[in-house]
Amino acid sequence: MGLRKPKSIKHKGKSLMEILEAHERFFTGKDGGARADLTGADLSHSDLSGVNLSGAILRNSNLEGSDLRKAKLPGADLSNANLHKADLRNTDMTEAILPGADLTEAQASGVEFFRCDLSNVNFQRAQLRNVNLRLANVTGARFSGADMGVAILRETDLTGADLSGVDLSTALLPKGFSATQAAKKSA
Repeated sequence: MGLRKPKSIKHKGKSLMEILEAHERFFTGKDGGARADLTGADLSHSDLSGVNLSGAILRNSNLEGSDLRKAKLPGADLSNANLHKADLRNTDMTEAILPGADLTEAQASGVEFFRCDLSNVNFQRAQLRNVNLRLANVTGARFSGADMGVAILRETDLTGADLSGVDLSTALLPKGFSATQAAKKSA
């Protein structure tokens, strides 16, 4: 099954392509621009690779199985979004807002999660190799079974995160924190 193209997806009577074009104008300060508000949108199984959704509103949106590789999402609000099995490889999510989002089994290797709100995010069985989680809020986040090889966790408070079953032996951990501590805390 192929991915849906933005021009074939409608949200509140407009094509997704129109919304993305207006957002690009908004983002670059051109006339006729409007911030993309895709609250509650069904964007499941869509091809959004490389799109610029910086600062977009995607609260409660369904992005399950979507291709967001190399997309730009800095400052985007993805609160409670469904990103189950989404492909987010090499996406920029700097300072994105994701509390309560579902990233179960997501392909998220190489993602920039710098200073993100990842509170209560479900990362179970996600691919999180080479991610940057510096200064991210991971309180209540569930990482059990995730692949976090070479993840950057420096300056991240891991208190309250579920790291059960996660191999942190190659991760860059916060000062004074050890992988054995994580295993004990989550046991």
